[in-house]
Amino acid sequence: MRNRILQAALLAALLPAVPVYSARTPAAENAQVYFIWPSDGAVLSGGKFWVRMGLRNMGVAPKGTDVARTGHHHLIIDADPPAMDEPIPNDRNHLHFGAGETEARVELPPGKHTLQLLLGDMNHIPHDPPVQSKKITITVL
Repeated sequence: MRNRILQAALLAALLPAVPVYSARTPAAENAQVYFIWPSDGAVLSGGKFWVRMGLRNMGVAPKGTDVARTGHHHLIIDADPPAMDEPIPNDRNHLHFGAGETEARVELPPGKHTLQLLLGDMNHIPHDPPVQSKKITITVL
């Protein structure tokens, strides 16, 4: 009996450390996220450039904003999209624009790079179905 009480207490202490995600947020019908700039195949001189992000049939809202049919942009650089039922990572390959930005100055080293946009909900989780752009390739000189 004492072991069961100890196990229950230990489990209760660990529960707050385990993230709890709710069901994915529904995307609006026909929602599309896309690059305004750069375009697929662009050759850019210098490592700093502007990324301009577009969105159709949904609205852009800062992270934490609980409004239907809204989300915020995430830029995936040189990586594949993450699991669609977990928060989008925040690292050098997954840039978050949680303030509701629709353009950002990005710096990349010379070479070929892939870029893809993925809309995240108020908790950085992709919508259902995911609202993502096609992957484009750019070259930085």
